[in-house]
Amino acid sequence: MAKTLILGGVKSGKSRLAEQRAINSKLAVCYIATAHANDSEMQQRIALHQQQRPTHWTTVEVPLNLAAALQQQDDADKCILVDCLTLWLTNLLLADDENLLTTEIQRLLETLPTLQADIILVSNETSMGIVPMGELTRRFCDEAGRLHQQLAVLMDNVILTVAGLPHALKGN
Repeated sequence: MAKTLILGGVKSGKSRLAEQRAINSKLAVCYIATAHANDSEMQQRIALHQQQRPTHWTTVEVPLNLAAALQQQDDADKCILVDCLTLWLTNLLLADDENLLTTEIQRLLETLPTLQADIILVSNETSMGIVPMGELTRRFCDEAGRLHQQLAVLMDNVILTVAGLPHALKGN
């Protein structure tokens, strides 16, 4: 089964591309959502994503323990779409447990090669602009960049989406 990482900036079309790939897989789809609806703007974003997804997809909300959720949902006849890794990273960075980030990233990297399902991971490419001023924002960008590099090694396909156009960096 294929493992795909789709990267792109905000509103680049990465989620739409991921959803289309999930539909094209012809498999049962489990959508793993990592977002927290902490404010009205995020609630609106989540509602829009929910409206755009097929109603027969299973949705699982997983703000922190992504590897465990992937293992629970894993099945050779399934496509698991995770949207998005950068929100997941944010949740981990803001968690009370400082070791959670390292532990959960390691669990994800160890779990991915063992999965039988088609996997589609969506993440924001954050390191193509200016260096952020704040310490937490710089750490977030550093962590996202390191995670993307580690995932790119494990994935069959890596796609960068710009202006709604997919650019294959690895695979198809």
